[in-house]
Amino acid sequence: MKAIAWIHRWAGGIIGLILAILGLTGTLLLWKGAWIALSVPGAGNAVTAAPAELADVTQKIVDGSDDPIRYIRFADNDVNVHIVSNGPKSGFYTDSSGTVLAAWDNVWGRVETALFEIHHYLLLGETGTTISGLAALIGLGFVITGVILWWPTRKTFKLRLWPARMTRPSIIRQHRDLGVILAPLLFLGMLTGVAMTLRPVANFLLSPISSPAEMEAAREKPEFNAGSAENADWQTIMAKAQARYPDAIIRLISFPRAEGDPITIRMKQPAEWHNNGRTMLWFDGANGSLVGDSDALKLPQGLQIYNFSYPLHAAKVGGIIYIILQTLTGLALTLLGTLAVWSFWFRRKKKPAKRNMISDEITISAHSSIS
Repeated sequence: MKAIAWIHRWAGGIIGLILAILGLTGTLLLWKGAWIALSVPGAGNAVTAAPAELADVTQKIVDGSDDPIRYIRFADNDVNVHIVSNGPKSGFYTDSSGTVLAAWDNVWGRVETALFEIHHYLLLGETGTTISGLAALIGLGFVITGVILWWPTRKTFKLRLWPARMTRPSIIRQHRDLGVILAPLLFLGMLTGVAMTLRPVANFLLSPISSPAEMEAAREKPEFNAGSAENADWQTIMAKAQARYPDAIIRLISFPRAEGDPITIRMKQPAEWHNNGRTMLWFDGANGSLVGDSDALKLPQGLQIYNFSYPLHAAKVGGIIYIILQTLTGLALTLLGTLAVWSFWFRRKKKPAKRNMISDEITISAHSSIS
């Protein structure tokens, strides 16, 4: 038990601040849609699922952009503007007519883009993604060891949102008791974060259900040398996509990144949890022909389970109740991580000063001489 406590304490002191940053930025991102609705003039009138209307707005966006479009994510009830990316760090929002409502040319241009950059990349690019994934993996260990350490002290349980006093023992008690209450949601958040950022770990965890090779094969695009999408017939493409999956809604278009790449349409079927859907269709931009598709409901079982990661992590299922629960969990992680670092490095109990033996001996000698 002492070894577990030592590992838990030292690991928390080292990476607690990273988990606190991930907790705070993730919590704020849960409310991205509400923030956009409040901060973007004209937001709120872009929600539509009609293929013909989506084709029209796509054409207007393509015609009106000076830079090549990377993707368009169509509005939904959560984020009620069309999100357009026209560069690695640039993009804009439009309404249902394709009119630009707000734009940015770097990640700091909008609060929500900056938060995503910090949460997903820690401002370090793909290296930051790996670091955040490793932090989440260690966080899983925190939850497990925290429950083990709490169990012998369970009779002293007392829920406090804030430590009774800003002393190290009080902080530890509050950390222990608050953490155990939120342990299931903390574990879920860490696990889904690991799955999304550390693909080898996700493949290993899901390997008893589906082999990694099987899942990787199901993710592959069809091998096809597509023509240019510069003059793509969006009405035809959207109509064919809807005809292929009549009950699904079109959620996202990814444009070709290199010569020969197809256009990718993502659709959401009613049974899918992912808000953007994982049902894929690939089109030849030159003639609008459907060259392949992938039904999310027929993917290998392990990959279908993997596709639950994002909606569970980002509270895209469960409605407002789950969003509130995830908000409380994220704020608690922020508090737990911050206080863990502070109490470990800055709020340690001061050791009593050692006696000055030489001074004591001089004092004793002086008293002896006087007597």
